[in-house]
Parts: sequence; C-alpha cells; structure tokens
Amino acid sequence: MRLFGHHVSGLNLVLGLLEFALFVAALQLGVGVRFDWTLPHDIAPGDPWITGLIFALVMSLSVASMGLYQRRSTDGDAGFIVRLAIAFAIGTAILALLFYLFPVIFMGRGILALSLLFSFAGTVALRVAIDRIAGAESQKRRVLVLGAGVNAERIAELVGSDTTLGFNVVGYVPLPRSQRLLADDRILVQRGSLLELAIANNVDEIVVAADDRRRKLPVGELLDCKLSGFAVLDLLSFFEKELACVKIDLLHPSWIFFSRDGFNMGVTGLYGKRLLDLVLGSLMLLLAAPLMLLVAAASLVESRGRDPILYHQIRIGQGGLPFRLHKFRSMRVDAEADGRARWAAKNDSRITALGAFLRRTRLDELPQLFNVLKGQMSLVGPRPERPEFVERLATGIPYYAERHRVKPGLTGWAQLLYPYGSDEEDAKRKLEYDLYYVKHAGVFLDLVILLQTVEVVLLGKGAR
Repeated sequence: MRLFGHHVSGLNLVLGLLEFALFVAALQLGVGVRFDWTLPHDIAPGDPWITGLIFALVMSLSVASMGLYQRRSTDGDAGFIVRLAIAFAIGTAILALLFYLFPVIFMGRGILALSLLFSFAGTVALRVAIDRIAGAESQKRRVLVLGAGVNAERIAELVGSDTTLGFNVVGYVPLPRSQRLLADDRILVQRGSLLELAIANNVDEIVVAADDRRRKLPVGELLDCKLSGFAVLDLLSFFEKELACVKIDLLHPSWIFFSRDGFNMGVTGLYGKRLLDLVLGSLMLLLAAPLMLLVAAASLVESRGRDPILYHQIRIGQGGLPFRLHKFRSMRVDAEADGRARWAAKNDSRITALGAFLRRTRLDELPQLFNVLKGQMSLVGPRPERPEFVERLATGIPYYAERHRVKPGLTGWAQLLYPYGSDEEDAKRKLEYDLYYVKHAGVFLDLVILLQTVEVVLLGKGAR
C-alpha cells in the first residue's frame, strides 16, 4: 500500500489500527477495573473517551518510534520485548508530561498503571495472533536483488541453507554485461523501470549485489527507488542487517568511514551502559552470593581442600590492555603443566566433574561480576581472550584488534549466535559478530543480549 508517498505493508497498517483500538479499550478497561466503570471527578477529572484517544495516539506513536510497525526485525522475541518495553516507557513519560500540562485530561496513577498493563499484555497477544493467522512468512521482508552473478549467488545459497531468515527474495535482476550464475526461474524479467518492477512485486528493499561495481549501475533507477521509499542496500550492509554480523571478506575501510550510523556510542551510551553494568551487576552479585558459596563448598569437597577455588588469568581488555580475570576453577590445576596455552575442546579431559557442570550452567563465570563492578569488563561485550591467542589471531585475521574498542563482556553477541570457538577459523567467524556488536554497542543491544542469555544459561547453548 502507498501511504504519504511511501510504500507500507498493508498487514502492518491493519496491525497499527487494531493496536490503536486496543489502547483505547485498555484505558476503558482500566477505568472499569479501578472504579467499577464510574469515575470520581476528584480523582480523574478527564473524560475517559477523550483521554483514551490521547492515550492510544501517544502509545501508537511510541510503538512506531521503536520500529515495531516495520516488517519483522532480526532481534527475535527478546528484541521485540525490549523494544516494546522501551516504547511503553517513552509513552508513559509523554503521558505524565501531558497530564501535568493539561490537568483536564488527567487520569489517576492506578488507572494509568492498569491501562499500561492491559495494553502491554494485549499487544503481545495480538501480535502472536497476527503471526498465527497471517503466518510468519507474511512478516518477512521482500527483497529484490540487483545482480545475478557471484555475489547474488551468495544470497541464493544463504536462502537455501536457512529457513529462519527474516526475508524472502522475490527475484534477481541481471545487470548488463555481467555474468549470470542463477537459474532462469529465479530471474525477474525487467520490462519497465526498476521502480515499476519493485512496486509490482511489493518489494521492501533492493540489494545491490554487483560483482564489479566499477561497471555501470542503473544509478538513476536506484535513485528513483530510494526516493520512492524503498530501502537500497549494498551487499555488506544487507548481510550485516540480516545475519547480525559484519562479513570480514566483504569488509573494506571505506565502509567503516562512511557508515551512516554505528561505531560511535556517544557519552550518553557510555554512561548508560556503565550504569546498567553497576545496577544489574550489583543485583546479580547479591542474588548469586548464596549460589557462589555453594560452588565454593563443592569445589573444596571435590579437591579435598587441596586446590584453589578460584582461577585467575590474564586477559586482554579494552584498548588492548591486560587485566586479571576471575573464574571458578573448572580444570585440573595441571591443565597447562607444559606452559602451552590451549583452547578448551569438546569433551576436554582437563575439565573436572564439577567443572563440567559449572561450564554447562555458566556458573564458573560468576566471579567475573567483580571484574564488571571494577570497570575492567562489562556485562555485555566480546569475550576477553588470553594474550597468547590475541597476538596470534591479530596477525592472521584482519580487523581483529577492533574488537578491543569496547570492554570485554560476561556474555556477548558472538556467544549467542555462534557456537564455542576452538580454532582460528572459529575466531574469525566470531569476530564477525563481535564487529557487529562494536558497531551497534549500547544499552538497547545489551538488554537484548542479556534477555537472550537467559535462554543460553537455561538450555546450556554454546557451553564448553
């Protein structure tokens, strides 16, 4: 559908209208539950229907501001909950300001709290129902690929290997005087302009997958598409958005120079992230203290009091500076008796019986909360590596040192999306996720990662 000169998903437009009605109904329900459908004027002087419309407008705009009326994002369920929570926080702040400036529309705190609760639960339920009715495929972005050569084939291989992607390719448009590696049934015949082709196929975005960008691209047609509301992406940016990583084999310095956003957390982001570390880190340490005492006691029992409970190791932190990391000991004390640093391997014989349990449940990481509170680490960031590994990896993997632009973390984007790494190829693949985090680091992404880490801890994903 076309709205204010831009193409929008009809399904998301319907969703927006349904949620607007939901917000109006939520406030009426809040009034009914709080005062048995009768409003005392000394508590709530406003008309519930007028205030309901204002409430619905503010909440709808807040939800839209967090990108929740776009086609499915790559954040997953955790990202949706975080975005919705932030949207509701923004909406609540705006409503509080409006109630202060215009007392005639004021509703009591009890009504507002109930309305927000009903709205949040209703929004989640409505979105689940829409997904069930319309199907997950309807929420996937529709992508048109410009090119049919090597780079376009990479997209086709990705689509063929992963059915959980957040996009569907509607077709590939060959470029003049360029090789064509894809089958004819995947090729779209362009009879008119690229803009007409995009409109006819209800496209959300166009990916430029030219093998040689020095050859002439249809710049004028791409400009028409961009100015008509279609997203136009290069291949690296497309993979970054869809896979939540930065592909090293496509990365070039100019992409970093000219990136419109990212690689700049700003003062607010830095202080917000540090505040999150201090508040959540202190709370986690307080809640985990009894558990840490039990782990310490179990370690003493296993070693009969002969071996240390904690393990201290030098790791590389922000800016390439070394620091002393703390963990519960999970390996035998002679694990590296020959002095040679090794990655932990699957079914590693050096791991003790208790250590295997600690690693599977991530309990061995709890003492690192002290590193977080000291400011040497963050709750979220790239995992800190040993100096021996860093030196070797930095010489063999381009851009490896860039992962040290931020503080290392207790958990991170790479830990969530890539299994445990035990060689240099794994380190390269994990770096692609670390670079994505370095680019987008901030409170929002940290909250998404922390929520998803709960699943990792409960299900033991990636632990070794």
